[in-house]
Amino acid sequence: MIDAIRANLGPMMFGGLILFLLIGYPAAFSLAAVGLFFGLIAIEMGVIAPQYMGNLTFQLFSIISNDLLLSIPFFTFMGAVLERCGLAEDLLDSIGQLFGKVRGGLSYAVIFVGAILGAITGTVAASVIAMAVISLPVMIRYGYNMQHATGVIAASGTITQLIPPSLVLIVLADVMGKSVGDMYAGAIGPSIVQVVLFCLWVMFLSIFRPAQVPALPPEARTLTGWALAWKCFRGIVPSGALIFLVLGTIFMGLATPTEAGAMGAVGALVLAAMYRTLSWKLTYQAMSSTMRITAMVTMILIGARVFSLVFQGVGGGLWIEHILTGLPGGQVGFLTFTMIFVFFIAFFLDFFEIAFIIIPLLAPAATKLNIDLIWFGLLICANIQTAFMHPPFGFALFYLRGVAPATVKTRDIYLGSIPWIGLQLLLVALMIAFPQMVTYWLDKPAVIDPAALQKQFDAIPSFGTIELQGLTPPKP
Repeated sequence: MIDAIRANLGPMMFGGLILFLLIGYPAAFSLAAVGLFFGLIAIEMGVIAPQYMGNLTFQLFSIISNDLLLSIPFFTFMGAVLERCGLAEDLLDSIGQLFGKVRGGLSYAVIFVGAILGAITGTVAASVIAMAVISLPVMIRYGYNMQHATGVIAASGTITQLIPPSLVLIVLADVMGKSVGDMYAGAIGPSIVQVVLFCLWVMFLSIFRPAQVPALPPEARTLTGWALAWKCFRGIVPSGALIFLVLGTIFMGLATPTEAGAMGAVGALVLAAMYRTLSWKLTYQAMSSTMRITAMVTMILIGARVFSLVFQGVGGGLWIEHILTGLPGGQVGFLTFTMIFVFFIAFFLDFFEIAFIIIPLLAPAATKLNIDLIWFGLLICANIQTAFMHPPFGFALFYLRGVAPATVKTRDIYLGSIPWIGLQLLLVALMIAFPQMVTYWLDKPAVIDPAALQKQFDAIPSFGTIELQGLTPPKP
């Protein structure tokens, strides 16, 4: 009996963690408690030495000394400021007027603004709440189908998950030990395809179900000509400047993600000042939101490091790796299982819990199967988008429910999410079928052709060799 327990501490740890999470105990404390409890059992049974737990100090120090994680509060603060400064309202109004004559024009505006906000805020909550407060009453007023209106707002907010400088991509890069710049570059293709898929769905509805997505009536299109052009200029140009300040400096190698995040936070304050909405109240609310999110991420990360240390010590990592690499079908079997597993586990865990608990278990197996971790991480990121959308626990749906008018039924919000979940899963399938969506944007490794290199050496004048030989001292 004792030998059986000693040999199966890894599976027992994993099962204990799942039990705590299903009960509803906070993830950070579940991770730490299970890790420490099984650590004591492992020491008593002689599976690990007491000194092994001393590695916890190094694990915790590596968290607080990780410069990359500093980018999380910077980007969170930036998103919180922009959520309240009036930029989203200006963008939605101007782009909505621009597409006003087109069926589904407001839906296109929501999608494009969701992509722009995603590129400058990095947080789903900021995008969903801002667009729901501003655009949902307008869409209802002009006769948009309720389920479509709520669905497009929630889905467009979740684009933030995939578009740099997403917090998701920062955490994925840190967990997988990859460059944030590479993760951002690889996300460009999937982000563009996601926006295109959403627009194609709106176009489909405008052709086959035009009553659900009507054009704005003439009296609602108050801006034309130069007035509309300057309205768009006022909303889009500052956004573009901030996107370049954050992402352009990273891609050009001028700044690290942490430095770019700091510049983005300052840029958000400047933008709020330009819109005359900067105040102590706004700043305090943004700082409070940033503190809560950063504390949550840090606590989950600390708990995950405690759990992971003990789990690896009792052989749990090898157990998981053996199961995953032994799946039938090789890479295809592993990817199929992983995508289905992540899709369903996202019903119960949020992204940070998945990133710090599940992904460290999957990454070693992916490496062993020669799967590119940048592509694999972005594949998981695209899959986890659905976690914000699928009922009953989708956070985007909760955010939307919290700010939607009382006339909007929860049933409409849930049913409205279904087509968009299908489009998100279609993106996952396309990324598997066409990995070039990710790899095309990455720096190609230098390839040395031995034959070409030999030709270059042969072209060197022979006197160079003679001189070198003349400098070689004679053998005794």
